[in-house]
Amino acid sequence: MAPKYNPQWFVPPQAVRNNAKRGLEMRQKTGRGGLTPAQASNAGAGGKPIGSGVQRAVNLKNGSSLSPQTIKMMSAFFSRHEQNKDSKRPDGSPGAGKVAWELWGGDAGRRWADSVKKKMLAADEAEKNKKRASKSSTSK
Repeated sequence: MAPKYNPQWFVPPQAVRNNAKRGLEMRQKTGRGGLTPAQASNAGAGGKPIGSGVQRAVNLKNGSSLSPQTIKMMSAFFSRHEQNKDSKRPDGSPGAGKVAWELWGGDAGRRWADSVKKKMLAADEAEKNKKRASKSSTSK
C-alpha cells in the first residue's frame, strides 16, 4: 500500500532553505528573533511547548524532511505572526518579528507550508472517502 502522503512534499524547497539561513544570520548579527529549543519548551500556553524558531531554521536550512505535524505548526506560526513579518527597530535594523519570520522560512516558507497542508488535507479526505466506499460496498 502506498503511503498516504508523498514524502517529497516534506522536503523544503531551496527558497525556504535560503530564507532560514538568512534568518539564522540575522539572529546571530542582531541577537533577536526566534526562540531556542530550551526557551520554546517553556513558552507555550499552559506549559505546552511551542516550536523553536532556531531549531526550525536549522532543519529548514539543512533541507531536512519535516513531519506532517511540523508543517501544521509552521502554517499556524505564519497565521499568528503575519503582522510582525516586516518589523524594524528604530535604527532600521530588522525587528525580532522579521528575524523570526525568516527563521521559519519567510514568505516562501509560508507558501510551502500552506501548500503542503492543503495537500495533506486532500489526501486525508481521499482516504476517508475510500474507506467509506469500501465499507458501503462490503455491507451490501
